[in-house]
Amino acid sequence: MQDETPAGLRASMISRRRMLRLSALGVGGLSAGPLLAACGSSSDVPAAKKKGGDLVIVRAQDSVNMDKTTVFSNASLWVYQQMYETLVAMTDDGQGVKPWLAESYQMSADNLSCTLKLRPGVKFHNGQPLTSADVKFSIDESSKTKGGWEFINAAIKEVEAPDPLTVVVRTKYPWAPLLADLSCPNNGVIPKDYGGKTAKEFYQAPIGTGPFMWGTWQKGSALTLKKNPSYWQQGKPYLDTVTWKVVPDSNARALQLQAGQAHINEAPPFSSLTQVKNTPGLKVNLFPSTKTDYILMNQTKKPYDDVHVRRAISHAIDRQALVKNILFGNGTPANSFMMPAAPYYDKNAPGLGYDMVKAKQEMALSSVPQGFTTTYLAQSGDAMDASIAQILQASLKQLGITMKIQNVDPSAHHDLTDKLQYEIAHAYWTMDLADPDELVQYALDPESGGRSFNTGMNDPELIDLVHKAQREFDKTKRQDLYNQIQAKAAETAFLGFLFYSPFPYSQSDKVSGFKALPTGYYHLEDVSF
Repeated sequence: MQDETPAGLRASMISRRRMLRLSALGVGGLSAGPLLAACGSSSDVPAAKKKGGDLVIVRAQDSVNMDKTTVFSNASLWVYQQMYETLVAMTDDGQGVKPWLAESYQMSADNLSCTLKLRPGVKFHNGQPLTSADVKFSIDESSKTKGGWEFINAAIKEVEAPDPLTVVVRTKYPWAPLLADLSCPNNGVIPKDYGGKTAKEFYQAPIGTGPFMWGTWQKGSALTLKKNPSYWQQGKPYLDTVTWKVVPDSNARALQLQAGQAHINEAPPFSSLTQVKNTPGLKVNLFPSTKTDYILMNQTKKPYDDVHVRRAISHAIDRQALVKNILFGNGTPANSFMMPAAPYYDKNAPGLGYDMVKAKQEMALSSVPQGFTTTYLAQSGDAMDASIAQILQASLKQLGITMKIQNVDPSAHHDLTDKLQYEIAHAYWTMDLADPDELVQYALDPESGGRSFNTGMNDPELIDLVHKAQREFDKTKRQDLYNQIQAKAAETAFLGFLFYSPFPYSQSDKVSGFKALPTGYYHLEDVSF
């Protein structure tokens, strides 16, 4: 998860594991793998890149804060990832990891530990050298913080620093997602003991090893980071500064881009993309994403404890109409709670597609065959949420379901869904790492950070499959487990899967090298004018 204030909240998002909205892997089979080569050498620097320039990104929401252990807001994540770096990084296709602050890594034969060798010569923004002690402190800090991302590190038993450039991460049991977990933003590396400051003082002007350093933040207006002149990737970054400017109105953001006052527009409305494509000097990028939208149904409230009711609603969702009318054709109907851009997604998962005949059959089998009245909890000011509510409302009427719509502000929406004080609502998810476990355990294991996506579902058979997949390193066997999970999860209709959509960006054609990964993250050290 936008955003937690989260972000992932992003307005109707479940900002990743913690449903905080406000606003993945393929690592199976790492056992005893060969050491990987270092990356980021000077030979990687394209000769044609232009140096200098001040990049301006316009966005609807401001960052929340820079605390990597508690904040899920995409508006925060995408900023602080330019400062804090992880031991390994997700590959561009979102299917695995690659060396980053660690130039190599190797799993033990018993799959109970991973030894990582740090890249020599890396320095923090204050000039202090990066050592294994800093890594140990950073991971330990994230692991012990409550109410944040600590569930990502739940399998870690201990972190050792046997010498300044060696880190050993030991787990409580074989844990297939380990390397992917180490790429998660919560495990970004910061100086040991916050560089001599308190945690509060540190996160007000944070220090990392990344391509950009802390600059200024006028909250509610603009946040600026400046170039790290001593970055370990020789020749990078190319830009002098990057500024994220808060412009809530989508039309105003479009005008600033067109006028040259901004260079990248974050998440322009899908309805505007055709016009942007026809505007000289501008271009549109639709980056493959892990963003998936869902309908939440609270199983602690009647009649949503009835699987037939949930199946009826899922069958009544006209996903193609949603893609056409909300995404303007820029998306695909969802057949799984997992997404195509994530490892172990099953394109053949049956899902519960749009079929009003089946929907009515399920209602006839339910505890409320004549229908019922329910309230949809909507986020005020969220145009997509409003459109989904209206389309769903019309479909459910055919089943005898009267759906009222209650609008609340995003923070209240988060709090109410988190406390299971809702009946039916909309949320979305984006991954943060290259392993499906982040989403799967969040969505299906009530003991995990997401408490079954705040749906109240508790299915022992599914939970057992989740735990087996977490400890399975054989890729073929792991795929089979996730196929089973996706098929069974669809049968329970614990969520109404809606659609998969890309990350839309509009930008000046003078900007080179900008690319959003499937998680939404981006490497601004590669961007230039």
